[in-house]
Parts: sequence; C-alpha cells; structure tokens
Amino acid sequence: MANKKTILFLLILCSNLSFSQETVTATKQDTLPPVSYSTIPEFWNQMDDIFNDPNFSNAHWGVIIQSLETTEYFYKRNEDKLFVPASNLKLFTTAASLVLLGADYQYTTDIFITGKIDGSILEGDLVIVGYGDPTISGRFYNGDMFKVFNDWADSLIALGIDEINGNIIGDDNNFDPVGLGAGWAWNYEPYWYAAPSSAVSFNDNCVEITVSAVDGVALLTVQPNTKYISIINNVNVVPGDSGVGLDIYRERGTNVISVFGAIKNNTTSDKLFATVNNPTQFSMVVLKEVFEKKGIVIRGFPVDIDDLAYNIDFSNVEKLFSHLSPPLKEIIKVINKNSHNFYAEQLIKTIGLEKEGYGSVENGVKALQEVHREMGINPESMIIADGSGLSHINLVTPKQILTVLHYMSRNNNYLPFINSLPIAGVDGTLHSRMKNTKAANKVRAKTGYLANVRSLSGYAYTADNEPIAFSIIVNNFNVPVKLAENIQDLVCLRLANFRRK
Repeated sequence: MANKKTILFLLILCSNLSFSQETVTATKQDTLPPVSYSTIPEFWNQMDDIFNDPNFSNAHWGVIIQSLETTEYFYKRNEDKLFVPASNLKLFTTAASLVLLGADYQYTTDIFITGKIDGSILEGDLVIVGYGDPTISGRFYNGDMFKVFNDWADSLIALGIDEINGNIIGDDNNFDPVGLGAGWAWNYEPYWYAAPSSAVSFNDNCVEITVSAVDGVALLTVQPNTKYISIINNVNVVPGDSGVGLDIYRERGTNVISVFGAIKNNTTSDKLFATVNNPTQFSMVVLKEVFEKKGIVIRGFPVDIDDLAYNIDFSNVEKLFSHLSPPLKEIIKVINKNSHNFYAEQLIKTIGLEKEGYGSVENGVKALQEVHREMGINPESMIIADGSGLSHINLVTPKQILTVLHYMSRNNNYLPFINSLPIAGVDGTLHSRMKNTKAANKVRAKTGYLANVRSLSGYAYTADNEPIAFSIIVNNFNVPVKLAENIQDLVCLRLANFRRK
C-alpha cells in the first residue's frame, strides 16, 4: 500500500483544486508542498515518492520529463535503460513518416486493364495495383465500407464498360508477402489488432461480426457478407442471470472463423472483428461482388497476382484511373488516437517502399534510422521490429522517445503530429482518463499496452502554460494495469497543476 504522503497527495490532486501555502496542513510529520506553486527539486521528490509505490517493487519504471521552454529536466528515472514500449513505438513511425513523406502525402491505387475494350466489353483483365493504402474501408467514408469499390464500379460504367471477359487481379507485389510482424504472439492472429499487412487491402483486412439472440436462437451478421469466409456459429443463448462473453478463432491459413461464447436472449452484442487470410484475394473477391451488384458482368475470377497461371506484361497495359487516399496527416490520427496497428504496419512498409524501393519492415526501419540520426538518436542503441509496437522484441529508451517529441516540437510538422495524439479526457485512447481534472485538454499523449507493459508519452502544459515533453513506461509489473495508469495520470495531474514559485 502507498504511504500516507502518496495517498494525501493523490487526494489533493484528484480534487482538482488549487491550494495556497496556508491551506496545506500537516498530517503528523508529513507535510506536502503546495499544489499550485513548487520548485523542480520539490517536484522531483514527489515523483520519487510516486514511483516508489510498493505495488511496483518488482517492476521497472522508465521516466523522463523535460521543459520544452527551458530544456530543464523535471525528472529522470532509468531514462537510458531499454524498455518494451508497446504502442509508444508508433511515435517513431508517425514522426518519421511526416518527416520523410510529408503531411499531405497520399496513397495511390492504380487500376489498369490488359487487352482491349470492345464496345462495352473489356476483353482482358482488370488489374488493381496497390501501394499499401490502408484507408479503403468505411473509416473515412461515413461508415460505408464499400464506398471506394462502388466508386470504381461507377467509373467503369462511366467509361462504358459493363462486362469484363477476364479476371479481377490484385497486384500486391509492392509489399513483401510477410503479413505479420516479427515477435507477434501467435494467439494474436485472429484479432483485429493483428491484421496482416498487404499492398492491397480492404476494410482493415477484417470482417465485422455482430451476434444477436432472438427467441432463443443466436444469429450472426457479417460485413462484408462475402463468400470468401466461412462462419461457424458456436454461440449459446443463456438466461438473463447467466454470465456472458463472446470470442472468435480463425483456423490458421484458412478463412474459417468460429464465433463462440454466450449471449443473453433478445440482446445484440457489440461488433467482433476477425482478420482474414490473404488480404489481396479477400479484396478482389469483395470487389467482384460489388461490381456484380452494380450490374457489371465478370466472366473471370478474383485472384491474387501470385496465384495466376500466367504473367502480366506491364509494358503493355493501360491505366484507366487512380484512386487517392486521404492525406497522411489524417491517416496518422487513426494510428495514434486509435492506436491502430494495421495502419502503422502499412505505414512503415510504405516508408520502405517510397525510400528504399520495396515495402518491407526492414526497409522501413532503414529509412527510419536516417531520421533518428538526424534527431540525435543512435539507431544501434535500440531495436525496432515492427511499425506498431505489437512486437515484444521492440526495445527503446524513454530518453529516445523524448528526443522524438523534442525534435517534432521544433519541426514544421509539429502541428499534424501533435494533432494526431489522444487528448486527455477528450478523445482517442485517453478519452476516459483524466476527465474533469486540470490535466484534461492539457495533455496530449500516446498510450501503449501489452501484457505487463504500460506506456504514456507525449506533451503537457503546466499551470503556467509551460510546454513539457514526457515519457513514462513501466515493464514487468504483475498488478492490475489500472494501477499503472493511475500513476501515469497522477504525474500528468501534477504537471498540469505545477506552477513555478
């Protein structure tokens, strides 16, 4: 249990009140510095007290807090030690993407044809060449996951094409075929947060499953409702006083998805999201289905280019049109505010494609290393295994994270970068943390979570509106994660209340 000083300090901060020197009274021998006015040494002592919480005696805290105005350090603890950062790694990926690609960078998807158009018939194949666009879903189109595909169908119809006497081919060769990250746990694979990357993708490479119970029968609704997947319904309908819970499992290397668990009668569950195997094939199957609903006849098959029995001569193809994604400054909001792993994995491979000529994590990391050297980080002193932080192999120091934050605060991409971060008490993964406190709206930071890992790094403003950069990581704890979050939030509250004497 935390000592009296920690408990009293927490109560004062959580009350969100300002205290003058006279209003703070002593409890036995324990006296607290005032919340409103303080010095750096006093703040440092308070941080020592907070991070010496005995609940974390067998864990490791890495902390660094620095003024961006004076460069003075408010606090340091194990700042040069390596930690598993979890999703705080996304700060490295998104910061580098802005520096290397620019805030207005847009993904392109090219639509080609082989053969010739004879009247309203395409005598050849339709070829979709992807460059990693993660946004072909409903996320940027008012929830309409088919909007982009319907637009492509309308473009074909506008060109007079209503029949394709060939295949619909997805060309994903701008990315490597390695869909999952190094060091990802095998049991992550069916879940949305471990969706495989691919140069051609659709709907975050997932299907949405809604479970409902009507008259004692469990019903499953799937979007997209495609023949590409098979759903096994193992959901039980239980009485109202029973425990409930649902889960999914996808057989490895297949698109057979089992939904199991229990649901109460006459209720509807939240959506479940299951990943798909071979995202390129999945995208082409759904695209064919959308085209057919639009009245376009497809004589051939939806295929991944790697499964074709023949080679396409790209020197003899015609581009019909291209599709552009929303700008990068909007895409990184999905990555940082929502902590979206799939988007981050697409982005690091895109960096590799744009800067090294081929979309792989290795090429993306190689490009990131050049940015890190420019920032003043020795890339040999860290390990980056993916773009999202889902890998347990990743190792960085709190000081390296702070260096990224400090560099971006002076970069012309600072505004899109900070706008991509969750706002305490307002949105993203911080929407429910620090609500109704002085830290709400004054802290913008990236969260991170893996088993036995909790991280929080970003920017804060003191009561004097002094800009602060900070990184707080804990590894190897075995208490409820809420306790780690409470300590991180307490530090942010103390920063938001801090006013120099």
